[in-house]
Amino acid sequence: MMTYDDAIQGAEATVTEGMFLGRRALIKTRPVKPYRLPELDEHIRNTRTKNEAKIMHDAKSAGVRTPCIYDVNLSDCSIIMEFIEGIAVKDYLDEHPEKADDICEKIGVAVSKLHSASICHGDLTTSNMILENDQICLIDFSMGCTKAELEDIGVDLRLLERAFSSAHVGLESSFDKLMETYYSHVSNEKQVRKKLIDIKNRARYT
Repeated sequence: MMTYDDAIQGAEATVTEGMFLGRRALIKTRPVKPYRLPELDEHIRNTRTKNEAKIMHDAKSAGVRTPCIYDVNLSDCSIIMEFIEGIAVKDYLDEHPEKADDICEKIGVAVSKLHSASICHGDLTTSNMILENDQICLIDFSMGCTKAELEDIGVDLRLLERAFSSAHVGLESSFDKLMETYYSHVSNEKQVRKKLIDIKNRARYT
């Protein structure tokens, strides 16, 4: 049984903290969108709920720390998952910039495992990472995808780079360490480097 407290409303979903079978948990629910046709709305919410649960499962199978899924309920398009005890990496880096190199190496390893399994996060920022017992846990896969192609991987990395540069000014060298760690753990380093440069160049002319 799930009991819960006040909810946090996002653009697509409501996230609520509570208890599930005696364990602290989060419940993420995609509410009905009245502006959509009911049949279309149900299809979209069901598909996105199943997709997010699958991505989290696949990421965990690839060795990436993600919240454990306790239950998926398609009748109300909800996922009940483990509550991760820790601190958002964004906040941790703000408070402990001297630890940035170490944290960025851990991020590089985690993202490399994700991409090596052809999974993209879709919203790869330090706000969607939690430092838990000195380990990086990735959260919120609502915009992610499996069977990711090189373009998807490049966009994921570009999003991370832009998010990092805007949120963590002064830690550029630590981000460079993140990327070098990432490249040292993927088998298609040259292709990814080339794709990332291509995506950056495209952005300059749009």
